Amino acid sequence: MANRSAEGDAHRPVAQEVAELMRALGVPDASWRGGARQSRSPITGETVAHVAEASAAHVADAVTRSVDAFEAWRTVPAPRRGELVRLLGEELRAHKAELGRLVTLEAGKVLSEGLGEVQEMIDICDFAVGLSRQLYGLTIASERPGHRMMETWHPVGPVAIITAFNFPVAVWSWNAALALVCGNSLLWKPSEKTPLTALAVQALFERAAAVFGTAPKGLSQLLIGGADVGAALTDDPRVPVVSATGSTRMGRIVGERVARRFGRSILELGGNNAAIVCPSADLDLALRGIAFAAMGTAGQRCTSLRRLIVHESVYDTLVPRLAKAYASVSIGDPRAAATLIGPLIDKDGFDNMQKALEAARAAGARVHGGERVDVAGAADAYYVRPALVEIDEQVEIVRHETFAPILYVLRCSGLPEAIKLQNGVPQGLSSSIFTNDMREAETFMSAEGSDCGIANVNIGPSGAEIGGAFGGEKETGGGREAGSDAWKAYMRRATNTINYSRQLPLAQGVSFDID
Repeated sequence: MANRSAEGDAHRPVAQEVAELMRALGVPDASWRGGARQSRSPITGETVAHVAEASAAHVADAVTRSVDAFEAWRTVPAPRRGELVRLLGEELRAHKAELGRLVTLEAGKVLSEGLGEVQEMIDICDFAVGLSRQLYGLTIASERPGHRMMETWHPVGPVAIITAFNFPVAVWSWNAALALVCGNSLLWKPSEKTPLTALAVQALFERAAAVFGTAPKGLSQLLIGGADVGAALTDDPRVPVVSATGSTRMGRIVGERVARRFGRSILELGGNNAAIVCPSADLDLALRGIAFAAMGTAGQRCTSLRRLIVHESVYDTLVPRLAKAYASVSIGDPRAAATLIGPLIDKDGFDNMQKALEAARAAGARVHGGERVDVAGAADAYYVRPALVEIDEQVEIVRHETFAPILYVLRCSGLPEAIKLQNGVPQGLSSSIFTNDMREAETFMSAEGSDCGIANVNIGPSGAEIGGAFGGEKETGGGREAGSDAWKAYMRRATNTINYSRQLPLAQGVSFDID
């Protein structure tokens, strides 16, 4: 392994910090000490907790409680439901520092990203509070005299939320805040790799519910466990909506099982995101945008930049500068202030990265970086140098998403070729273009441009704000969460016709007279 020490001052043992934070966040010891499932920190690889698990049998009981809670919660006026979400946001504000640091300890993100994830939770709570007074339907012109048509939106039932390790709490909040103001109850299965932050958030929710005073018991429940717990949730017909974030492989399983019982899925799956760099691009701006999008979170965002498509006229200027940044970026303990890149989540993540780099080399690629980095006191952790991979063609390994800091770099001769490369993968989450040409920017965002759910100009593909609907197309699953009108996925729509006349005209001029 390459030699490098973590930057910053010496830190206390991770397990000690975890214990202090769990207590500060009000998490009962019994839920994370003495359980069957080991929880480890990617910072050092050490075990920091033993978490109690649910079973498939527990899921059935939890769904029963969730149905009861839903039947009470749906009758609460939406602005009043928003008050509970406001109180949750206040708990998050009060404990942002502790929860953000716990995200760092459990997921390996640098501190600014851990804190940023909690800020995202606060932001979606603010959004949902406003939304609680804006669950609008339409009034629709009727062709029949003396009639009025309208649509109304109603709570749908218990919502299952299955989250991934890379955003262990923010993704729950995107779903939970909206589902709660829409009148639904919650069932949360977090990643087995990040149960501690989920326990902490559940404790904060219960504290907010206690202040609220009239929230029904079982309104939000946490179910920590493996695939059997997820399968029990996806198979239960009493759960009308399942929101699942993870791999495309997982999404195929969840989507098929939920569809089999005519349930509804909100799927946020793989992203093989690209950025196009055009001849007119501000290369200093592009360099900064590319660096964060590709290397931030150690390449473990669904929106991480994985493919860079560079016009041949600027390739030889930009790529050497990018290679220099890759060679010098600070890697180490994410608690250190100078660190920009923390660890991969575990050995599987590291092994998958190395297999992908081997496949790229076999295809003739030139690989810069990618080696394991030695961090003092972290022999059982997996720190890596981000890999910059120059490759001549978009071969199969490039079309496959590897959840690691690998950036494939391809040349292009013009925008049509660049867009064809951009769209020529199975995934369709996020994309971006760096250009100062208005025509290129508008083309990229048009129907003939990017086929992704997110298309950005002069920023990278990562770092979405909660105000816009988040999600993608093709193998990304088609789901939408967070802002805009994503709330509609957590409700059922009814079309209503009211006859306020004394006549009964039929639509489309149909006549049906009886004596």
